[in-house]
Amino acid sequence: MAKFLNTSATNYFLEELIKGASDRLVLISPFLKLNDRVKELLEDKNRLKIDVRIVYGKNELQPEEINWLKELSYIRTSFCKNLHAKCYLNEETCIITSLNLYEFSQVNNNEMGVAIIRSEDADLYREAYEEAQRIIRISDEVRMSLEKVDKEATAEAPQGAGEEESPDKLTTSKLAKKLGISTQELLDKLTAAGYLELRDGNHYITTAGKAAGGEFRMSPRFGPYFLWPASLNFT
Repeated sequence: MAKFLNTSATNYFLEELIKGASDRLVLISPFLKLNDRVKELLEDKNRLKIDVRIVYGKNELQPEEINWLKELSYIRTSFCKNLHAKCYLNEETCIITSLNLYEFSQVNNNEMGVAIIRSEDADLYREAYEEAQRIIRISDEVRMSLEKVDKEATAEAPQGAGEEESPDKLTTSKLAKKLGISTQELLDKLTAAGYLELRDGNHYITTAGKAAGGEFRMSPRFGPYFLWPASLNFT
C-alpha cells in the first residue's frame, strides 16, 4: 500500500531510498543540481559499484561539480526534453513526489509525495518502474564531459547550444566549420597552440586561450563550452 509523504517524510524516505539501493538507483528530476548530502550518498553508491541513472531536464551544475560527477564511473546521466516528472526509485522502493532533487534536505517548500513499496504493492511499483524506464529510453545519455554518448568529442555543447554566441565569437564546432576542418582537428590545434589544456581526457581553457579571446561558457542543457574569436586562424 502506498504511503503518503509530507515534506519531512519525503526527505527522509528519499535519503533512505538512496542509501538502501543495492542493485540499481534511478533519480528522475527536472533540475540537475546536487547538494553536499546527495553528493556524499552518490559517492558511496559509486564506491559500492551500484548502477545509478540520473535523468534531468536542465543542468545547473557548476564546472567543479561536473568535474566531480564525471569521475563517478557507475553514475550515468541522461537529458530528457520537457521533463517535469520527479520520481526516485531503487529495486524495492519508489517515490513519486513534488520534491525536486536539488531541494532534497531543504524545508523551504511544502511538498507532497507517495512512497510505493514493491513487496506491498507490486503492480503499482511495476507501473512506475516501467514509466521510469520509458523516460530513460527517450532520453539522450550525456557524459559529464558534456558530449552525447557515441558522438564525436567536441569538448563543448553541440552546435547551436551557444545561446550567447555573438557575430565575432563562435563555438569550437562552428569555428571548425568556418575553417573547413573537423572539430577534433581544431581542438588539437588549440591545444598545440597552448589555448587549451588536455587533462584526464577533457579540455580546459588556459590563460593564453583567454588572452587570445577565448571564453568559457555554461549551457543550461549541456554544460561548459568554449567561444573563440571568429577571426582566429592557424594557417
